[in-house]
Amino acid sequence: MKRLDLDDLPPKLAQLLLALEAGEELLLVQDGAVAGRLTGGAPAPAAEPEPPPSEEQAAEIFEQFRSMMEDEF
Repeated sequence: MKRLDLDDLPPKLAQLLLALEAGEELLLVQDGAVAGRLTGGAPAPAAEPEPPPSEEQAAEIFEQFRSMMEDEF
């Protein structure tokens, strides 16, 4: 699957793509001929944020970090 980052596009084009409704089509035309067709889909579900680490996990992470720093210096 190919990927297109909307941040790399001119703002007007990015807005046009973001405004597509589910099932709405956008024709890509070059020199009067259809070069491609995009169909809008449902927006991706928002990812739930990860819960913060527990105190036990935080202590383990800190201990690993401290150990790496001691080894390095």
